[in-house]
Amino acid sequence: MLFRAKAPLRVSFAGGGTDVAPFPEREGGLVLNATINRYAYGTLRPRRDENVHIESVDFGQTAKYGFDQAVVFDGQLDLVKAAIRRLGGLEREGAGGFELFLHSNAPPGSGLGSSSTMMVALIGLLKEFRSVPLTDYEIAQTAFEVERVDLGLKGGLQDQYAATFGGFNFLELAGDRVIVNPLRIPDDTVMELEHNLLLAYTGRTRQGDHIIEDQTARFEQDESNAVEGLRLQKQLAVDMKNALLSRRVGDFGALLHDAWQAKKRMSDRISSDYIDEMYEEAVKAGAVGGKVTGAGGGGYMLFYCRYDRKHRVADRLEELGAKVTEFAFEQQGLRTWRADDS
Repeated sequence: MLFRAKAPLRVSFAGGGTDVAPFPEREGGLVLNATINRYAYGTLRPRRDENVHIESVDFGQTAKYGFDQAVVFDGQLDLVKAAIRRLGGLEREGAGGFELFLHSNAPPGSGLGSSSTMMVALIGLLKEFRSVPLTDYEIAQTAFEVERVDLGLKGGLQDQYAATFGGFNFLELAGDRVIVNPLRIPDDTVMELEHNLLLAYTGRTRQGDHIIEDQTARFEQDESNAVEGLRLQKQLAVDMKNALLSRRVGDFGALLHDAWQAKKRMSDRISSDYIDEMYEEAVKAGAVGGKVTGAGGGGYMLFYCRYDRKHRVADRLEELGAKVTEFAFEQQGLRTWRADDS
C-alpha cells in the first residue's frame, strides 16, 4: 500500500502582514491569493522495520535514520525531519518505519510557496499514515508551526493555508487567529484571468536575501515608507477581491500594478535591477500590471496583459532570459489517497 498526497502551489495577488511578524498582532493582516496547477507531491511507503528513508528530488538529497536515533537538524532535509518529528510517531517502538519520496513543480525559493506547500503535503501524508484526526485548519496551522516555531524559519502563513484549502481565498489575520474566506469567483472571470495572465520565472531564487528580516526591521522601527506600503497592500487586497467578485478583470490588472508599487516600498531588497528591467519591458510590450509572487528578490513574476499583447510580452521577457509559462487555477487544496504498491 502506498500513501500519496498532492498540494497546489499559490500565486499571491496582494496583502499585508503575512511575512512581517509584528504586523498581524498590531494591525491585522489581509491577503488575497489563489492556487494554480503546480503541485508538491509526496509518496509514503510503509516499511516492515522501524527505519525512515527520505528522498527529495528538488534538493537532490537523501536521508536515513531509525526510530531510536535523535533527529539532527543539519541543513539536510530539515523540513521533512521536523514534520516527521511532529507526526511520524517514531517515538513509539513498533510503530513502523516508512519511505518518503518528494518532488514538486517549482524550485525552492521560486516565490510560489513550494517549501510550505511541500510541508502541507507531508502533514497530509503522515496524517493519513498514522490516522491522526486533523481538520484543514489544523493541517495548515501544524505546517506553519513546524516551519516557523519548530525550525524558526522566517516567513508568513499564507502559503500553508492556501495549499491546504485551495482555490481563491481572502485571508484575515488577527494575532494568532486566521480566517479563510473562500471566494466564489465567477467562472468567466477565472477563464479571463487565465487567458490574460502569464507567469515568468526570472531564473533566480531569493534564498539568502534576508528580505523578510529587512521588512520586519523596517516595520519595527516605524519606517514610514515600509509601514505605508504594508497598509496599502491591505487595502489593495480588499480592492482586488471586490474587482474579481464583480467581474472587473481589467481593474484587477491595474490594481496588480498598484500592489507591486506598494510592495516595493517595504524593502529595497524586494526588487532588483533585473526585475525592474523585466517589469518595465513587459509594460512597454503590453502588460497592464504585474508583481513578484513571493517575498521578492527573484522567483516568479506574474503579469496581467492585454489579450492581444500577451504574446509580445512573453517574447520580450524570454529575450531577457526569463522562462514564460501558461497556467490554470486549481480549485482544490490538499488531497491524499492510497494506491497499490505495484
